[in-house]
Amino acid sequence: MRTGHVYILKCSDGSFYVGVTNDVMHRVSQHQNGETKGYTHTRRPVKLVWDSGEIPILDAIALEKQIKGWRRDKKIALINNEWERLPELAQPYWKRVGKE
Repeated sequence: MRTGHVYILKCSDGSFYVGVTNDVMHRVSQHQNGETKGYTHTRRPVKLVWDSGEIPILDAIALEKQIKGWRRDKKIALINNEWERLPELAQPYWKRVGKE
């Protein structure tokens, strides 16, 4: 079975980049060295802040897509292993602050 890792990089401008790979350290090195054109190229240096660990590749691809759709505060909760906050942060803002 093929496996992959979902990873989150923190860019020099404070933004996050979410990707999927089968070799995290090699991929981070590619981002860091400017070998990848795209989002991180002009936002170096980057820092690896989260790695899913090895999971089935189809799950990794689905998880990457899901995390890319998350707001910044939810990504930060994931990075900080604040698992209990994820359901709350999945709610629309107006529901979290008690407004209608």
